[in-house]
Amino acid sequence: MAVCAAIVGKNNSPKFFCCINPDEELNFQYKVLSSLDIIDEKLNPSNKSASENRELYLGQLYALETCKIYGYVTNTKVKLIIVVDSSNMILRDNEIRSMFRKIHSEYVDMVSNPFYIPGEPITSKSFDTSIKSIITGTV
Repeated sequence: MAVCAAIVGKNNSPKFFCCINPDEELNFQYKVLSSLDIIDEKLNPSNKSASENRELYLGQLYALETCKIYGYVTNTKVKLIIVVDSSNMILRDNEIRSMFRKIHSEYVDMVSNPFYIPGEPITSKSFDTSIKSIITGTV
């Protein structure tokens, strides 16, 4: 379904990055980090009314020839980003929202762990496995 997922902290520091194909990880990191400017622009209060800012799902941030990038922001300003292969035409918007909700739920469980140090990158193998299963659709 998706080829990459990332979690970025509120100060734009990367917390977690998961890529299905490790050979393309650097390329996808560049695309994810470049999408942060678009997220900041969408979150800018001068652009939207207060009612629109409550929506966590930002939708498609931008599309390239090879992929489409979607964004989601939590109430604590943590950004979740999913990269989808643009040749995947069967993936609908509600399925993307569902993936974001599942990833958000896994993230909440991860940071609720008393052994997780807030602000640190997420290095848990079980978290990585669960995120990969969400983005590949094997949940």
